[in-house]
Amino acid sequence: MEKKMPREMTGAELKSMLKSSINFKSLGGMKCEELTLPEEDKQWWRDAKIGMFIHWGLYSILGRGEWARFNEKIPKEEYEALADEFIPEDFSMDEWTEIARSFGANYAVMVTRHHDGFALWNSEGSYEHFDSGHRGSHRDFVQEYVDACRKAGLKVGLYYSPMDWRFPGYFDPKGLPENAALMKKQCYDQVEELCSRFNPDILWYDGGWLAHKGSDTSSAWFWEPVKLNKMARSYNPKLLINPRSGWEGDFYCDEGSHEIKGKIIPVPWEKNMCVCSGCSWGWMADDPVSDFDWLIRMMVNVVCRGGNWLVNIGPDRNGKISDEIKNRMREVGDWLRTYGESVYCTQAGPFEPVDDVFGSTYHGNKVYVHVLDTKAFADQVLPKLENEIMDAALFDGRQVEVMETEDGYRFVLPETEAAPDTIVVLTMKNPVEKMKDAQIYFTGKE
Repeated sequence: MEKKMPREMTGAELKSMLKSSINFKSLGGMKCEELTLPEEDKQWWRDAKIGMFIHWGLYSILGRGEWARFNEKIPKEEYEALADEFIPEDFSMDEWTEIARSFGANYAVMVTRHHDGFALWNSEGSYEHFDSGHRGSHRDFVQEYVDACRKAGLKVGLYYSPMDWRFPGYFDPKGLPENAALMKKQCYDQVEELCSRFNPDILWYDGGWLAHKGSDTSSAWFWEPVKLNKMARSYNPKLLINPRSGWEGDFYCDEGSHEIKGKIIPVPWEKNMCVCSGCSWGWMADDPVSDFDWLIRMMVNVVCRGGNWLVNIGPDRNGKISDEIKNRMREVGDWLRTYGESVYCTQAGPFEPVDDVFGSTYHGNKVYVHVLDTKAFADQVLPKLENEIMDAALFDGRQVEVMETEDGYRFVLPETEAAPDTIVVLTMKNPVEKMKDAQIYFTGKE
């Protein structure tokens, strides 16, 4: 049987299809059938839904964001001297995994090396041994993180930036090819260290573009991402890889705190954002924490469109998280401990979302209608399903009246207190038929 090839879709078509502000990173990455994971190997990630992102490094000492060295043009010697000060006091990785668990996360992604070049493990591949194993604390923080995640039952994600501001060849790869080659060698050596030594479940790239121009995809000629990721997969054939290396990846990424609107997105994707304002991924002392209701609505809007939700925290120089952030993460986790069956292990649908009004998820014979605006929802008519509705109730068990019309269903909710998400649970006669992902290759071209 001839294998069906993914339909190529331009960036303009993507925007038109979604009718939203979504911005998938690294569209049009290199293809490689050999690297394509079967759907069953991605299922654990699709079911996990919630993850916790962690940005921590030398920039956490400064507290002015992870781009401080580049933005402020801090001299090399001055910035790199921070490596000898990076000695967190009274810190255990268990603190982070406890926050992740209280948040309801099933996986975590830790920055192992950002664009400044400082690696958080004992890295023999690090150029000039610019890493935590050889400087300052003499600790292997990646090993500590991996051990803590495994103990806590969290899947392990490792973030890695191929680019490195310490190399002049990064800014002029064709004019300084030998120096650029040193940076590339460091990338290959360090990715091999991360995959061979720590056996991650997710490899999360960021920063494949060159000279701060173009995109990860336009710089694929330099990094040879198919070669790089074949090497990574040689240590774990089921390793999930994001699209930020210049290869198309196993899932798409939308980055930032902008709202998610539009229809169900028929491909694996992940929303990456901060629990704080989003003006920085690294620690900033006065960065305001996002409102609880807003976070719940964001999560619902993501999950009801088929996405995962990866939420970032930025620990300070000692690895500590403020009580305000911890309390907010715990509040979201408390909500998930009550209503998690409507999120975890679900698929988006069977009803298409209506922006700011409702969305839906389903699992087995249960459909969860997430109502964001109860007043506007009263006027909604949801399309008929071939499957029969046997019961409709709120999570607390109070019945919801289902009025069937020629066009579909209208639901009459009992009086409820104001909430960021009011969930109607529909019990269907038969399990809801699972919708398959679309075979789409987003080219990124307009």
